[in-house]
Amino acid sequence: MPNLKAIRLRINSVKSTRQITSAMKMVAAAKLRKAQDKIVRLRPYAGKLNEILIGLTQSLNDSEEDNIYGRKSEKPEKILVVVVTSNRGLCGSFNSNIIKEIRRLIQEDYFDQFRKGNLWFIAIGKKGHDFLKKQKLNILEESNDLVNNLTFEKTVPLASRIMESFITGKFDMVRIVYNQFKNAAVQILTNELFLPVESKPDGQKAVSRTDYIYEPSKEEIIKDLIPTTLKIQFYKAILDSFVAEHGARMTAMHKATDNATELIRDLTLQYNKARQAAITNQILEVVTGAEALKG
Repeated sequence: MPNLKAIRLRINSVKSTRQITSAMKMVAAAKLRKAQDKIVRLRPYAGKLNEILIGLTQSLNDSEEDNIYGRKSEKPEKILVVVVTSNRGLCGSFNSNIIKEIRRLIQEDYFDQFRKGNLWFIAIGKKGHDFLKKQKLNILEESNDLVNNLTFEKTVPLASRIMESFITGKFDMVRIVYNQFKNAAVQILTNELFLPVESKPDGQKAVSRTDYIYEPSKEEIIKDLIPTTLKIQFYKAILDSFVAEHGARMTAMHKATDNATELIRDLTLQYNKARQAAITNQILEVVTGAEALKG
């Protein structure tokens, strides 16, 4: 029978853990509400702007001079993947799902590029950076502090550098792998093409082609509207991941708190049984002693 003191110590330990997980759940819930408002407000604007971008891309010629952001390669040789994870753990499978997708990309989609050393990564978040570093993969840049006090202005320099590397031909394709926020309990693993800009995005129907009157000129539109839209789409992906992280952490801490409560209940039952057995043994010893004295 387990020692009563050991069971008491374990019950107190689990209670302390439950207090911590419960507090973390409340903190994550507060952060989630605040961040969720941002993504809810941003999505309609980003969606409409992206629709305009698709329509504009369709109206442009396929030549590189018309749309430098739509330059496509028949077989992309130099690939850049932006990996968006969290800086901290305790958020369920949030980071492990991203890491599994990166492994899949390396082994299935871009194995030839990986073998030739043409597969590069940008890590946003410490967990993703640690994985890439441990696997000794090509890390172009890391931005672990980007998600701290996340704002559009903080993401613009990195988005600009990525766009510049594509324009100059350093990379033929740029993809973003992140968790898209659906609700507090569900995050959607997303592998999104960032560059080149496509007139028909993956999994979407092509929008009807629109004839635009360019004002002031087509060149100015390309120089201003397309980069701005791309920067907003990049910010949206980071913000989506940021909100999804808090949702995943809140859900994980909620489950951990429930598990701790159940464990405390089981330990308390075990403690009561052990205590009852100890009392019974003491009574038996007293009775046995009394009978021995009578004899």
